[in-house]
Amino acid sequence: MHYFSIMKIFTSAQIKECDEQTIKVSGIRSIDLMERAANKCADWLKANFPKDTLFIILCGPGNNGGDGLAIARMLHLRSYGVKAFLLNTGSELSTDCAANLQKLRQLNEQLVTVVEPETFLSDLPPHVVIIDAILGTGLSRPASGWVAAFIERINKMPNRKLAIDIPSGLAADIVGDRDAVILKVQDTLSFQFYKRSFLHPETAPAAGNIHVLDIRLDKAFIETAHTNYRTLDQETVRSIYRPRDKFSHKGTHGSVLICGGAHGKTGAVVLASKAAMRSGAGLVTALVPESGYQILQSSVPEVMCLTSGREAVEAIQHWEKYTALGIGPGLGTSSESVRALSEFLEDCVSPVVLDADALNIIGRHSELLAKLPKNSILTPHPKEFGRLFGENTNSMIQVDNARIHAMRYNINIVLKGHHTAIINAEGECWYNMTGNAGMATGGAGDVLTGMITGLLAQGYEPQAAAMLGVYLHGVAGDIAAQELSQEAMIAGDIIDHLGKAFISLAQ
Repeated sequence: MHYFSIMKIFTSAQIKECDEQTIKVSGIRSIDLMERAANKCADWLKANFPKDTLFIILCGPGNNGGDGLAIARMLHLRSYGVKAFLLNTGSELSTDCAANLQKLRQLNEQLVTVVEPETFLSDLPPHVVIIDAILGTGLSRPASGWVAAFIERINKMPNRKLAIDIPSGLAADIVGDRDAVILKVQDTLSFQFYKRSFLHPETAPAAGNIHVLDIRLDKAFIETAHTNYRTLDQETVRSIYRPRDKFSHKGTHGSVLICGGAHGKTGAVVLASKAAMRSGAGLVTALVPESGYQILQSSVPEVMCLTSGREAVEAIQHWEKYTALGIGPGLGTSSESVRALSEFLEDCVSPVVLDADALNIIGRHSELLAKLPKNSILTPHPKEFGRLFGENTNSMIQVDNARIHAMRYNINIVLKGHHTAIINAEGECWYNMTGNAGMATGGAGDVLTGMITGLLAQGYEPQAAAMLGVYLHGVAGDIAAQELSQEAMIAGDIIDHLGKAFISLAQ
């Protein structure tokens, strides 16, 4: 299973600056860089579509349209059937767009047609592939008027659609107006970088599958330019991962305490405990109500079991005996659990992993936020995050809000989702790229809690434990989905495939 290499996520303004720096340092013209990008797109299209494919390329007046016109020329030279349609929006053509229009016309006048205002395409055969190069990343406001109506007509067509760099109407750096008109595609060929809007549920579906094309932008700029956002990739995870020392023993791999499992929720602790073991922890103990004792002992014989109270965990004593603690799976929010967690946080000075009901308790008792041990790891899903830190209008603002609170409380936040965001105490954010929709199943979060706690126990720094845990959790889910399907996958399947996930790091 292949995962792409590391990428910083830049704003559209930074990408434009990177383009300009590349032109300056390389001593090339902007149209040469456009030619390079268009060649990459044409190569990708050639590799993914048979020779008898017919393409229609929709072009706007800016540089995105220039890309489209250049791609039309290159596809024609590669013997594909292609026709470009240049929308007359009333705006003057950019210099490079005008130059590529001239080149295309010189090659063959029939390859391009200007579409006049209030005119629409119709009766396209369904096998024709539509390529969108209308608006690009220079979009400063939502599409409107005829252009918006044109896009809506294209959206209604059954044809397969692709976008060059970004779908028309989609903002790169924000989640825009929910009513904004966006050309919805199955694939987007993005130049050099992911855009943040490709990673959030409100906007990502419009972009379809993302294919990042390396157009050799200036490496020095990419390495030195600051951004708080990155994608989490295999290369980064491999730099974090530490293979086991052949002379080690169970005592050198840390001891975990998983605390939770109120009556009727013992399964959450079973999953978290088993995941901690499968993540490499040397010793794991589960602290549960008396009602969970037999379940734990019979379900996970490798895990030791302590009991406390009848209905909820009443005390977390001798926490200093353990190298890592995971608190919350199935904990419940009774007054006993609230008191126990509050007293624990008063005393604890080591980073702790908090999930599920531990987060719900803190959400109801916000004064506990100030008591969190430095570098603790919180793993909320979006609703739990809202209870902790307030509601947000969209998921991108929620990630930015998570950055603020991670810095304020000196903690790590793992904001769960399709692209789980791992945010450290400095406000740096990594979007995870592994995992799939089959992992949207009860107990998957408990598995992640156990994994991160197990890695923390082995001496990984909290941020590293969170990054490695989230990445491997997703890889295990991907392997499970391949073998079982997304629909049939359950949380225990993620645990069962952790071994193969670890093996993938060595391949």
